[in-house]
Amino acid sequence: MSTAATATDVAAHVPAIRPTIPRTFLAMLAREVRVMRRNFVSTFLRVVIQPLLFVFVFAYVMPKIGPGGGLFGGGVGGTTFSTILVPGLVGSAMIMQGMMAVVFPLVMELSWQRSIEDRALAPLPIELLALEKIVAGGTQALIAGLLVFPAVLFVHAEGQAPSVHVENWPLFLVVMVFGALLAASAGLYLGTVIDPRQMQMLFALVLLPATMLGCVYYPWAALQSIRWLQIAVLVNPLVYVSEGLRTVLTPQLDHMPVWTFLLVLVGGTLVLCWLAMRTFTKRVLN
Repeated sequence: MSTAATATDVAAHVPAIRPTIPRTFLAMLAREVRVMRRNFVSTFLRVVIQPLLFVFVFAYVMPKIGPGGGLFGGGVGGTTFSTILVPGLVGSAMIMQGMMAVVFPLVMELSWQRSIEDRALAPLPIELLALEKIVAGGTQALIAGLLVFPAVLFVHAEGQAPSVHVENWPLFLVVMVFGALLAASAGLYLGTVIDPRQMQMLFALVLLPATMLGCVYYPWAALQSIRWLQIAVLVNPLVYVSEGLRTVLTPQLDHMPVWTFLLVLVGGTLVLCWLAMRTFTKRVLN
């Protein structure tokens, strides 16, 4: 029997490996996971340093050098300030990491590197390529939120320990998952509508105001005395993530009604995901 005939017979008995949409989608996700594993140390430091320094200063240093009571002693309604910080800093880390995990790689892929063209040629609709980026960014946002928990729970002065417990696990999981996906969807949308040359404006005009006015350092209900600001901050998605986490982690504090933040987190994620997929498709094809 000739070598050619043998090769033909072997090939006839080997099942053909045909790329499918689920297999291609999972392969792209696996690539993102490998990149995350390779950059885990830098990602960990970027995520943890800011909240760690914040709780160190405001939950450890200030109670030791400042007067007792007030913001750094009694907090709001006798609650320690560290208790107020936990849900806000976890939500802030998720939003920031979810957006940056999508925006910065996207800028390189769509500009000088043009590496997005290679994946656009994969046997996968462009819309699903956008969805893969949202899922990958949401995964990083979720990991970021989990990484922040030890920092905000265990760094505090004596007597300033946060009073935190998960009262409703299903609601906690919903807030974490949809908060992470909302952040990634917003990152993909902004990354496809903002000129890469103006990307530095993202920090000045979006990320910094979102953090300062995202109910990270105070509950939304505490803005009741500044009614116009309490209404104005409702355009900030971080408010709903912070209030959702505050509801399940610190239910003893006043918080936004459950239906309100669930409506925005779930509905906003779906709307932003749809918009981001459309703008991403147009940007890649053009």
